[in-house]
Amino acid sequence: MIKQSLLAATALTMTAGLPAQAQVEIQWWHAMGGRLGELVEEIATNFNASQSDFVVRPSFRGTYTETMTGAIAAFRAGEQPHIVQVFEVGTGTMMSAEGAIIPIYELMAEHNVPFDPSAYLPAVAGYYTDPDGNMLSFPFNSSTPIVYYNRDVFEAAGLDPDQAPTTWADVESMSNQIISSGAATCGFTTRWPSWVQLENFLAYHNLPLGTLQNGFGGFETEFVLNQQEPLIRHWGNLARWQSEGVFSWAGGGAGPDAGPKFYSGECAMMMESSAGRAGVMSNAEFNVGYGMQPYYADVAGAPQNSIIGGATLWALSGHDAGDYEGVARFFEFLSLAENQAWWHQSTGYLPITHAAAELTASQGYYEANPGADLSIAQMNLNPPTENSRGLRFGNFVQIRDIISEEMESMIIGTTSAQEAADTIVERGNRLLRDFEDAMQ
Repeated sequence: MIKQSLLAATALTMTAGLPAQAQVEIQWWHAMGGRLGELVEEIATNFNASQSDFVVRPSFRGTYTETMTGAIAAFRAGEQPHIVQVFEVGTGTMMSAEGAIIPIYELMAEHNVPFDPSAYLPAVAGYYTDPDGNMLSFPFNSSTPIVYYNRDVFEAAGLDPDQAPTTWADVESMSNQIISSGAATCGFTTRWPSWVQLENFLAYHNLPLGTLQNGFGGFETEFVLNQQEPLIRHWGNLARWQSEGVFSWAGGGAGPDAGPKFYSGECAMMMESSAGRAGVMSNAEFNVGYGMQPYYADVAGAPQNSIIGGATLWALSGHDAGDYEGVARFFEFLSLAENQAWWHQSTGYLPITHAAAELTASQGYYEANPGADLSIAQMNLNPPTENSRGLRFGNFVQIRDIISEEMESMIIGTTSAQEAADTIVERGNRLLRDFEDAMQ
């Protein structure tokens, strides 16, 4: 683990050449509470100690949705922060806020701060670029879903505790063996059902969620998830597995009941964010194993690569021109390999740069923490395609609510998998058109 003193020391190299000026405050609104909020404060403290021209002031503003909507309202009132943390599904909304944002590639060039998009992991950088490949916001906390499993349960069921499931057929057969052996009463559960069992499922199988490069190509995008046979098959399997006890639905949205089902030993496997590692390690009273997302072996091109969740930092316009020198320098500070490696190791989020991943490996962190590099390997399985680059849909926060509603109806048997997908497309496309109209 990199010590705080080292972070501050390495950051001192950035102060050379900064013009003398009165200290400027940079307001940073974020959505990280608890321990993550403490680490955010530590980042700011380290930056502030590294130079004397700027002071970054972090401010916790609630959930991701609350933070984004609060910043939009503040901008309209002329009281916006310099920096706001926005989750990945808010990217389309932020991109469309013409005049309200300063794209990071323009910000860094304007202030002659070195910035190389190729230094970032492709699957991370690609999510936050425009059609011309220009990065619009600064990747801060990125994660991807992986499988956590109870090694003790696997062993008790006669399974190899060193062997995670690879395919969905493995998940089903392993779950049945676990249940029949009495080692656990449920095979697997999932958090974040839209993100894991729809968005990442399609990307991992190199299938589109929507037209126009999943929305990257323009506002006229439409959803096509109901036309993807592997997804309809998978959702049908989820409903069947729920009825058979192989799968246990943990609720829509964040899937809040998944953790308790896994930690109690009820379910042997849980699909959760790679950034959930710290929480899993602190709550699980058993040996934990790690695996990549499962896939259907008969789908050509699978596995492709997973896509990210998490958030980026956006620079909001409307402040004195001199303030943005501090914003650019702060983003440069966050990019340092030492700082990124520390953030990655402290939180479980991905190291967003190649250098940070390499530094972490050289420090022996992955050797001492098996499975911690799994998310990086999964993200880099293959170069991202138009189907696995990410998503760029307006109103996607509300659309995710629709997805959760329809998935739950399917799981409990009210609708079929095809009917649920058709309804999501119908309702979701209406919201896409609403967003398109609002942007005209």
